[in-house]
Amino acid sequence: MTATLTAPTPKAARTLALLKTAVALQTLGIFFQASTAGLLLTSSQGETLHSVGARVMYGASMLYVLAAVLAWRPGGGSPRPLLYSSGFLVLASVQVVLGVTHTASLHVPLGVLMFGLSVLDLARVLTARRP
Repeated sequence: MTATLTAPTPKAARTLALLKTAVALQTLGIFFQASTAGLLLTSSQGETLHSVGARVMYGASMLYVLAAVLAWRPGGGSPRPLLYSSGFLVLASVQVVLGVTHTASLHVPLGVLMFGLSVLDLARVLTARRP
């Protein structure tokens, strides 16, 4: 017995595109944070760039949650991206607290973990055929 795949509706295709964009922005934001973290050690502008990048990355995580909700409820997709996006938002919140308290011994490894997870999630979303 073979399963037949139906073409995604235009609405589902749009929500999948939004989801892909949100995860890509989040991944780029985390990569930018890693880059500016190195600048913290060598440049006076590093702290400003890292601070701005933190806000952008946090906003990208919130956009990912919104995209996951839109792909799930109105789009008829799986609730799994909502779980992933909520987890990233929690991790981003912990990162903010660790960064503000200058707890680099936890802030840096958590950032590396978040980048790895975000790249894996981006690969998952980019290879998805339908929401």
